[in-house]
Amino acid sequence: MTLSMYQASVPVLVQHLNALMTVLDKADAFATGKKVDPTVLLNARLAPDMFPLSRQVQIACDFAKGLAARLATVDVPSYEDTETSIPELKARIKKTIDFISGLKPAQIDGSEGRSIEIKMAGKAVTFKGQPYLVNFAMPNFFFHLAMTYGILRHNGVDLGKRDFMGAIPGMSA
Repeated sequence: MTLSMYQASVPVLVQHLNALMTVLDKADAFATGKKVDPTVLLNARLAPDMFPLSRQVQIACDFAKGLAARLATVDVPSYEDTETSIPELKARIKKTIDFISGLKPAQIDGSEGRSIEIKMAGKAVTFKGQPYLVNFAMPNFFFHLAMTYGILRHNGVDLGKRDFMGAIPGMSA
């Protein structure tokens, strides 16, 4: 049995976006329990020259919706980057999950060789579908998820690997 482009993208994105929602729930509970203003966490970063947590979440959502839309040859939804609270970030994640979950396997399957053009540093770059998925979009998606997790963990939020992974389809406990 082969793994389709849909199976390698949409269910994986949904699993990890749902995990990100749970991670943000834990961040919110941490802030409440420690009496820390949640905006402190949202503006936290691991290094002075990196994006803060809120931007990491926005970019993770952007990669998820962009990846799915481009493989399906539909317009990438445009979201304003205006979230300033954990509930607003969670709403963005939910909107992203709803969008990508609405795509059908038939829209994405067979996109391995499809030309995908994106702008990088103001220049057009073209990928074929499978290298775009495997070598560019998914690694970027996971990078921004990992940065979100790392920022929160660094700031004391009690997170573990299971929080990062979320519910794993097909796994029995």
